[in-house]
Amino acid sequence: MTFKLLTNSDGVKMGKTVGGAVWLDPEKTTPYDFYQYWRNIGDKDVEKCLALLTFLPMDEVRRLGSLPGSEINQAKEVLAFELTKIVHGEEEATKAQEAARALFGKGAVAGSVPTTELSSADFAEGMDILTLLTTTDVVPSRSEGRRAVQQGGVKVADQAITDVDFKVTENLFTDGKLLLQKGKKVFHNVVLK
Repeated sequence: MTFKLLTNSDGVKMGKTVGGAVWLDPEKTTPYDFYQYWRNIGDKDVEKCLALLTFLPMDEVRRLGSLPGSEINQAKEVLAFELTKIVHGEEEATKAQEAARALFGKGAVAGSVPTTELSSADFAEGMDILTLLTTTDVVPSRSEGRRAVQQGGVKVADQAITDVDFKVTENLFTDGKLLLQKGKKVFHNVVLK
């Protein structure tokens, strides 16, 4: 059995070549990242994805797809939740949804945001920002990390970092935790062990 490729409203294939690969395996794409991928799709693609990828009744799909202006975000949340529930289960979908709401509402960060444990000894002399970004897999390479920092797209503990030589030290952690952010959509917790 074969299926047509899933394309966005511009006719461009969704997935690996555009926006990065989205895996069903939680070891490759965490439930939170999976949720965020679907939460951030284009407005014009919401109804199509709801219709093709969820089990919602078509009347509800059409209603959600026709929401005006910023209300379309409600439809995106439904899409992200429903797909995450299908792939990872309702508990993981709820955790991902709560984490996203906490992060974007500037509340406490929920436990389903990707997390890396590092030793406090790693920060004794300060860890350079590029090493931290690659160690946590926030970026796949130092060169991509360098670009993100130089373009002002990286925050450490809600502080914008523009110096590629910036050293992350233990004093930036609060209660042994530090939140990294790349762009508007990628978050990662660093926890001291």
